[in-house]
Amino acid sequence: MHDQLSRYVRHAAEGGEVVVTMRGQRVARLSPLDVEDPLADLRVRGLVQEPARSKRSVRGRKRLASSAPVSDLVAEQRR
Repeated sequence: MHDQLSRYVRHAAEGGEVVVTMRGQRVARLSPLDVEDPLADLRVRGLVQEPARSKRSVRGRKRLASSAPVSDLVAEQRR
């Protein structure tokens, strides 16, 4: 299958379905997405949630100052 993967993906993108088997047992299915925005579908189904607030906008945290690049500090810790 792996040598034909792009062909199978194209087939699924065109609306087809590919069933993957291992030793005669069905193990996976490649099929087209039913929605244009899969993340929106997951939100509607309650499987993912938007964060309550952005991590970048967290207030009250002090930014640490460094006298050297982080790579130097990491290298020093490894010694």
